[in-house]
Amino acid sequence: MASSKKTIKPTVEPTNDKRVQLESFTDDAQGKPMRTNTGTPINDDQNTLKAGERGPSLLEDFIYREKMTHFDHERIPERVVHARGSGAHGVFKLYNSMEQYTKAQFLNDTEIETPVFVRFSTVAGSKGSTDLARDVRGFAVRFYTQQGNFDLVGNNMPVFFIQDAIKFPDLVHAVKPEPDNEIPQAASAHDTFWDFISLTPESAHMIMWVMSDRALPRSYRMMEGFGVHTFRLVNAEGVACFVKFHWKPLLGVHSVAWDEAQNISGKDPDFHRRDLWDAIDSGAFPEWELGVQIIPEEDEFKYDFDLLDATKLVPEELVPVQRIGKLTLNRNPDNFFAETEQVAFHLGHIVPGIDFTNDPLLQGRLFSYTDTQLLRLGGPNFQQLPINKPVIPVYNNQRDGFSRQNIDSGKTSYSPNTLGNDSPHQVKAADGGYVSYTEKVEGRKVRARSESFRDHFSQARLFFNSQSDPEKEHLVQALCFELGKVKTIAIRERMLGILSLIDKGLAGQVAVKLGLHVPQPPEQPVNHIFGADTDPETVQPVQVEGSLKISPALSIVNTVMDSIQTRKVAILAADGVDEASVKAVKEAVEANGGVTEIVSTRLGFISSLNGEQIQVDDTTLTTASVLFDAVYVPGGTNSVAEIEADANSVHFLNEAFKHCKPIAADAVAMQVIEATYFSKKAENDEGVIIGDDANALADQFVAAIKLHRFWEREKARLIPA
Repeated sequence: MASSKKTIKPTVEPTNDKRVQLESFTDDAQGKPMRTNTGTPINDDQNTLKAGERGPSLLEDFIYREKMTHFDHERIPERVVHARGSGAHGVFKLYNSMEQYTKAQFLNDTEIETPVFVRFSTVAGSKGSTDLARDVRGFAVRFYTQQGNFDLVGNNMPVFFIQDAIKFPDLVHAVKPEPDNEIPQAASAHDTFWDFISLTPESAHMIMWVMSDRALPRSYRMMEGFGVHTFRLVNAEGVACFVKFHWKPLLGVHSVAWDEAQNISGKDPDFHRRDLWDAIDSGAFPEWELGVQIIPEEDEFKYDFDLLDATKLVPEELVPVQRIGKLTLNRNPDNFFAETEQVAFHLGHIVPGIDFTNDPLLQGRLFSYTDTQLLRLGGPNFQQLPINKPVIPVYNNQRDGFSRQNIDSGKTSYSPNTLGNDSPHQVKAADGGYVSYTEKVEGRKVRARSESFRDHFSQARLFFNSQSDPEKEHLVQALCFELGKVKTIAIRERMLGILSLIDKGLAGQVAVKLGLHVPQPPEQPVNHIFGADTDPETVQPVQVEGSLKISPALSIVNTVMDSIQTRKVAILAADGVDEASVKAVKEAVEANGGVTEIVSTRLGFISSLNGEQIQVDDTTLTTASVLFDAVYVPGGTNSVAEIEADANSVHFLNEAFKHCKPIAADAVAMQVIEATYFSKKAENDEGVIIGDDANALADQFVAAIKLHRFWEREKARLIPA
């Protein structure tokens, strides 16, 4: 009788050939089932284990922890993401007490000036990459409060690519240089990124932001910041509300053109880092106002989107942003490595009065940040590094470990104890001890996505519809550039299908440039998104029409345009320049907080009409218009002749015009303007000012610089510069 005992066959047949055995374990993944590192088959690699669909993530989720731990430890010593950054010290001052909403002391006492450290960064590139990559920008703020450190770790965009943290390693692997050839650096215009995005419809909203002008900030000082997630504020009575955090730059939100960004990357890849350092060093301290959107707990389900979905924002037209305080950066680091490089931000660094929600992206980040610092900064004592230490003493029973800084005295390092008088002791809630908000949680343990997370396109459509015509054109061109770099036609077609679900006109414009037709919207590969056993009928994305058609707050056109603080103006001049016209513009610009530089054909000094010696700051060979916000050509016959004869100077003006910047010229310098390609209509073009009254011209020039750019020029004619 045959035995019923089953024989488990090994995956790899035994062999004496060790080389063959090794190769069998390093084969590619084509057609293979997904398993954990211990061999457990994985049913769902896209959702963390939660207590109910909208419940908190569970610590027992071994699949998530293994995946995220491996990801966090992939690279040393630089950060896996946000590797390239710039930091600065400053202070935060509260306008009005928020005691009604939170017991956080630094948000209650208007007399307190809270020290801060801020780190700005790009996300995808390495430490050596350019500042001007098309990318999300990190905006992380540490408040050194009297109740401990509070870290608000956000971005310059209010939403994110994914809804659940378990997908974060996949996102970053996709956008990083492709593993076979390590190309391209700090760029998303390649196959693996768009392959992932085209299969991940929840990314639709974020893609609109990343393809927009928001991904190319003029300066760290001229971009917004967002906490991204929905947090909770809890007051002294234990009453909670939801909150979204915003940073609003007092200089307004401004961007550069894509062509300009590429040129800056060649001329000065440290452009943003240098800009921040120079502004603080010169005393032009960058400032932002902290804004909050307060949502009562009873309004959690009031909106046509889920507050726990990190791919959604709360439109300011529905919940206005209250500006409650000001952040001022006033001191550069003394040592880049010790401060900017070693600072270890973490969403879990919170103080009484601030708490978390069950946002599955937020829940996952709470694990990941500590885990990655353990490797990057050499062990569990990274909080004792000077940049990471709170401003108040810390006592607990943690001891030893790599790089221990504190020298702890006493016999006891455990609790409870009698030998040390039970010290350090726990702090009662009434005395300020941290107590988590007592949210009721119940539900089955599941790997699932809440049905309220299935709308991926309404806010992407809202963002696109809210852009001005030039901003829409930039977004279309960005998509054409990015998808034009994708070699696999099937990925391009799949992405066009996604775009058609956002806006058919948008998809059509991109399709024309790609030489393709817009396909039918794709059916999503559900097993990639919601687990292998998920019923497709229950998880397909849904089309929802949001309550808002446009949101003016989403367009840069509606930003602050009343200042030229720290804007850089190039004055193109040579020997024989009319010093009176130079002086008029220089004084007007600097009186309004701008910065002027004399740019000539050589270094040293140039002589004015009256023999005055004027120092040259840079030359047309070593600098470029992309490093300035505006250009002025003063009078003086000899100076004008030399500038006209210098090809670099003419190119300087052509490029400034191409990038829609304000240009001014003394009437005597008209022959320089006539040497440019835009000369014939110069006097009729927005932002091109020509005049013979230096003072009047200076005033008009300043007014034009306040407007930042004249984007309508892009539509007027082809620009060859």
